[in-house]
Amino acid sequence: MLNNVVSHGVLACAALVLFAQPARAQEKQTLNFTLGYFVPLGQDARIAGDVLNEDLTFLLFDVKDFNGASVGGEWLIPFGEFVEGGAGISFSRRTVPTIYTNFTDNNGNEIEQSLRLRLVPMAFTIRLVPTGQRSPVQPYVGAGLGVINWRYSEFGDFIDFGAGRTVFNGRFVADGTETGPVALGGIRFVGDTASAGFEIRYQKADADLPNDFAGSKIDLGGWTYNFTAGVRF
Repeated sequence: MLNNVVSHGVLACAALVLFAQPARAQEKQTLNFTLGYFVPLGQDARIAGDVLNEDLTFLLFDVKDFNGASVGGEWLIPFGEFVEGGAGISFSRRTVPTIYTNFTDNNGNEIEQSLRLRLVPMAFTIRLVPTGQRSPVQPYVGAGLGVINWRYSEFGDFIDFGAGRTVFNGRFVADGTETGPVALGGIRFVGDTASAGFEIRYQKADADLPNDFAGSKIDLGGWTYNFTAGVRF
């Protein structure tokens, strides 16, 4: 899987570099920085067997508790007046404390643990800019390939229901890299050397989990709402 991810990334970057050469003479490239808010797919939209949905049957939390900040950067290259390519990366991590819904320990105390999801998506996209690269106001839409590095963990106290409901301290971790589609749309306000705007981005992917977890899958999809600031050169 890692070799496939590297191959996708190398090919995408090579394509951007090749297309960038004729574009340099006409349009400016942009180094974009993003500050956003990531919202994972809700309970009713998640893939069957998703670990968060399964955990909700016996732990007290909400999927929206995984909403959180996202930061990133992206290199944008014009392929002419109305089309551009992008290669970028972002980062988000959220830790959600939770307890068992209907069980306590022998002393009547809550049994506490934490769920943590980290996402590092890379995205290789093509965008359409209907007003053109020279317009001071540039709405755009785009799509492409997302390569999502992820890590999901559960740590704290747990109940072993197969051993007389014994409470034990543990840590369960799974990670990997998955690919999936990315779609986006936004608007930016452009000057000679800088730009700023707002963007909505959607990603879709899922991954298999080992038997240590309540669910067999984890849904990595969701929406990111970004403020963007760019340096043009």
